Amino acid sequence: MRKGIIILLAALTACTAKAPLSLQVVRSEMQRNPAASYIDGQEGNLKWNYTTGLELKAMLDAYEISPRASLGGDDSILQYVDAWYDAIIDSTGTIYKYKRANYSQDHICPGRTLFRLYDVTGKEKYRMAMDTLYRQIQEQPRTPEGGFWHKQIYPNQMWLDGLYMLEPFYTEYTNRYVQDSLKAANYADIEHQFMLIAEKTFDPFTGLLRHAWDSSREMFWCDKTTGQSDHAWGRAMGWYTMALVDVIDLMPECEQRNNLIGLLNGVMDAVRLSADTKTGMWYQVLDSPYRAGNYLEATCSAMFVYVMLKGTRMGILKVVSAQEAENAFSSLLKNFVRVDDEGLVNLDYCCEVAGLGGKQNRRGDYDYYINEPVRSNDPKGMGPLIWAALEMENR
Repeated sequence: MRKGIIILLAALTACTAKAPLSLQVVRSEMQRNPAASYIDGQEGNLKWNYTTGLELKAMLDAYEISPRASLGGDDSILQYVDAWYDAIIDSTGTIYKYKRANYSQDHICPGRTLFRLYDVTGKEKYRMAMDTLYRQIQEQPRTPEGGFWHKQIYPNQMWLDGLYMLEPFYTEYTNRYVQDSLKAANYADIEHQFMLIAEKTFDPFTGLLRHAWDSSREMFWCDKTTGQSDHAWGRAMGWYTMALVDVIDLMPECEQRNNLIGLLNGVMDAVRLSADTKTGMWYQVLDSPYRAGNYLEATCSAMFVYVMLKGTRMGILKVVSAQEAENAFSSLLKNFVRVDDEGLVNLDYCCEVAGLGGKQNRRGDYDYYINEPVRSNDPKGMGPLIWAALEMENR
């Protein structure tokens, strides 16, 4: 095992000799996917998809944050990102096949990249598309407690995933484009979404948050007393903690921001205590770490490492030390990152997808989560890996 780790680290060192790891991951993904419309197995089909949007935002961040010397005047990353958005949004700002009436929080997520693309390109259609997404937020159906439905097809349900899909965009749009007299109300609403789902999904035995909550108590997967799903799924908590650290970064100094910092510390304290004692990484099902069939999962581990690195850099995450965050990054590389024979950086052991209800009758029990497909280079892990690498490179 130790020999394998040494070989891996040597390969990564060679791979990053000419460019930071973040850019090597980006270049690897661009080589695997000749256009962004191939990301996540889309095979060239245009789809307004949160997974594509997530990875493209990470790519654009790597392009903008990385030292200019590493880029050598090469704008191919910017062109790669912009080409997808330019193709999927027409001159009127209409997003191809997007339907606001579906009220899917997933469809807000790709809009995050538009803020910087609009700044860089000046394409007015990007601003119009952002306005459309904000209108969806204004109309998004809510539970009686005021929480956003995850989607129209999932009435009265809040999923932890949805906080990442919607709240960072909601915050940045509010910062930039909402009139000052309405900003405070939006920030209060954003805080409420985080606090409500934390309260409703909280597991007092582990301190973790379970995947989802049904306000109506009608779904077959929920506890009829609490409305909670059965388990704390790793990536769901990864989405939630990434949403927290990104929203805190975007939100101006205010009471709501301070409350979210407190929430982040409480949640991350439970997350760090649920890590595997040997590797420091995280399991697919967080609340059953050593149960038969459970496995260390890459996407949630990359997400938590990113949150730890960013939170300690910002000085808002007090339950984790900077050294602990950096050690976790090293463990992420040792346990999940591989350089193949072509010199491409890979992220292994990624859960492909997991959800609740729907046509697949997903029950959210233990057997369901551990038997979902596992693959390499899932964009839901590649994006956080890029962000974690950027945090290390710019510390």
